[in-house]
Amino acid sequence: MQQHAYIKLVPSSKQHSITSEEVKNLFRYYKEITSKTGTQLGWEYGQSAFPYSMEEKSEGKDRWFYLKGSDRQQFKYIMIGLDTEETDETNTSYIQVTLPEGFTHGDKGKANEFCKFLAKQLEGELHLFNGRIMYYYKRK
Repeated sequence: MQQHAYIKLVPSSKQHSITSEEVKNLFRYYKEITSKTGTQLGWEYGQSAFPYSMEEKSEGKDRWFYLKGSDRQQFKYIMIGLDTEETDETNTSYIQVTLPEGFTHGDKGKANEFCKFLAKQLEGELHLFNGRIMYYYKRK
């Protein structure tokens, strides 16, 4: 059964809209900083921290892409989509993180980790897979 998490860009967020390329750049940044941590520790932590490759199909160009696991036993796929939610007052952009059917425990753990990282970087509102909400933006 599929599961979904959402990172909403609220009015207090750093930015109010986001592109597929910006999300990919955030993943590249995540991979870079975890690799540097591994270098400091003296082991290849980068591959363990981000055991995926980013892949995009032509039909999903600029709307969604997926992370394909390098070790198919532990990690399969995580899908990342971008959309906007129209309310009567504003349009709220959000990032949807989907675990497709047949996901592994490793996928869910990494997806939670990535969601928290993205929400913190964007100062957004994170709706977790279990329905709970985490606020990473400054509230008044």
